[in-house]
Amino acid sequence: MPAGRRSREPSAADRALFEAAVGDVERFASEGEAPAERTKAQPPMPAPVPSRPPPPLEPGAAAGIDGRAASRLRRGQMRPEARIDLHGHTLEQAHRALAGFVERAADEGRRCVLVITGKGTIGRTGGTIRSEFPRWLNQPGLRPRILAFAEAQPRDGGSGAFYVLLRKRRG
Repeated sequence: MPAGRRSREPSAADRALFEAAVGDVERFASEGEAPAERTKAQPPMPAPVPSRPPPPLEPGAAAGIDGRAASRLRRGQMRPEARIDLHGHTLEQAHRALAGFVERAADEGRRCVLVITGKGTIGRTGGTIRSEFPRWLNQPGLRPRILAFAEAQPRDGGSGAFYVLLRKRRG
């Protein structure tokens, strides 16, 4: 074969890929030909490639949405359809309440919700619930339901609250 030309014979990898793709499909018999019988064992199907997890959420970041939607969220132009106030909760109670709230809101088809975490107590650098909030949103149980979040505008609680943009419900 001249240099630079490829063989017309498929490689073993190409044949295996073709066999996996056609699976148990049988070739039609031509006129006057007996139907072909498959005696060869089927190769195992390759394992599905797991999809990559979504990127971590950060306040105001727009990883899962376009720039216009992110800007509208940050400016408070997406009005919250539901809200939860986590003041007075312990960390454990707040975490459970947040998870249940986000799940219900997502199941009801809500798009934007307001979560009031509070700013913390005087003399501290920030509230404990407020500081844990981003980590909670990034946990596997909640992250798939959330597109983005941003600190709320002063009229909705300012630095003591967050807008959370939920994914559209499929189905």
